[in-house]
Amino acid sequence: MAALSRPGPGSSDFDLNPGTVLPEGRKLRPAGVLVPVTLAQGAPRVILTKRSSALKHHPGQIAFPGGKQDEGDADVIAAALREAHEEIGLPRDLPQVLGTLPAHETVTSFMVTPVVAVIEHGFDIRPEPGEVEEVFTVPLSHLMAPGNYSVQSRRWRGQRRHYYTVPWGPYYIWGATARMLRGLAARMQDE
Repeated sequence: MAALSRPGPGSSDFDLNPGTVLPEGRKLRPAGVLVPVTLAQGAPRVILTKRSSALKHHPGQIAFPGGKQDEGDADVIAAALREAHEEIGLPRDLPQVLGTLPAHETVTSFMVTPVVAVIEHGFDIRPEPGEVEEVFTVPLSHLMAPGNYSVQSRRWRGQRRHYYTVPWGPYYIWGATARMLRGLAARMQDE
């Protein structure tokens, strides 16, 4: 799996919306999200969060633990590990980082690097109530099957916007999270 870190083209919220015109001088802020694959429940599962419905940005959406890189973070990997600790109580030394996927550009002006890590042992999940409403897992096998992904659309800021989805049970996983997971699935198919 070390091949995860090989360079390659990144993805974008605009992949399926090529006519989008981005503002001149747009600055992208670095961020890191953790793609935590837990082995504690037997078959590999990916830990995801449902964001608090009280949040200003992306309330109630399904997301990876993670966030913007702060000045004190050595890099986006450190940012992802710090945020996962803050958001779900994941001890920073527990994940075994396998590598990163190509960065993903978001409509909210972040350049997000997905950090793939394996967690071999269970831990006490503690959702940060101001940010995380729920923590749940999805079988890795479901997320690695290309047939489970579909393209949907809705109107956003006066235009039709297309995005990827990969629903699981009651969870509607879509947008940047689904796009990054689809990128991981494609990378794993190449191996």
